[in-house]
Amino acid sequence: MNKHFFGDTTVLLGRSLKHITRSPDTIITTAIMPIAMMLMFVYVFGGAINTGSQSYVNYMLPGILLITIASGISYTGFRLFNDMQGGIFERFQSLPIARSGVLWAHVLTSLVANLISLVIVVGVALLIGFRSSAGVLAWLAVTGSLILFTLALTWIAVLAGLSAKSVEGASAFSYPLIFLPFLSSAFVPTGTMPGPVRAFAENQPVTSIVNTVRDLFAEQPVGSDIWIALAWCIGILIVAYVFATAAYRRKIA
Repeated sequence: MNKHFFGDTTVLLGRSLKHITRSPDTIITTAIMPIAMMLMFVYVFGGAINTGSQSYVNYMLPGILLITIASGISYTGFRLFNDMQGGIFERFQSLPIARSGVLWAHVLTSLVANLISLVIVVGVALLIGFRSSAGVLAWLAVTGSLILFTLALTWIAVLAGLSAKSVEGASAFSYPLIFLPFLSSAFVPTGTMPGPVRAFAENQPVTSIVNTVRDLFAEQPVGSDIWIALAWCIGILIVAYVFATAAYRRKIA
């Protein structure tokens, strides 16, 4: 690793964060769609869905948080694609800086922006009735899970931004990721789903992550779900990182 990696990454991170502060509408837009979904599900569909003694907003909030992240990382692909097309990467390569710092600056920017969006969504959830008896450790575990999920999806966004042929393609990859929570335990119990759909829902990464976050919020035993969630997130993160860095090397070669 280049000895100037941390310093170079910090400078480049500051550059990316300035772009966000100058266009805060990206964070607002990222938060608006999940909030609209949350309000619709709670006030329109929530009364028709049996979640036992748990309020519906408590039940579905973990899924909304994952949708918030999936929406937010599309801007990472968009920003990275614009940098590539604008020639800024070539200018960076002419400077004595750590090459990997350019990618990590975008990744950390995504992490900061998504955390802000998540705080906004949780704030609205509290206003409409979300309550949690979770302690500090449980909240830290939830935060850690969401950060790991954000990093995993962000590296997928980096790969999309480096590989896309158009600005639309750089962000369109996020649509399947936004849809994935609907085929999970995020909004309805998987036991109510038809056989093939249920089999898919119970064995895809979102369900284990949603179940883990939901149990942590309710201070319930998380069981094996937390290990399955960690395995999915770390596996996706490693694979996406390897392919993204390989694509980056080809771009700057």
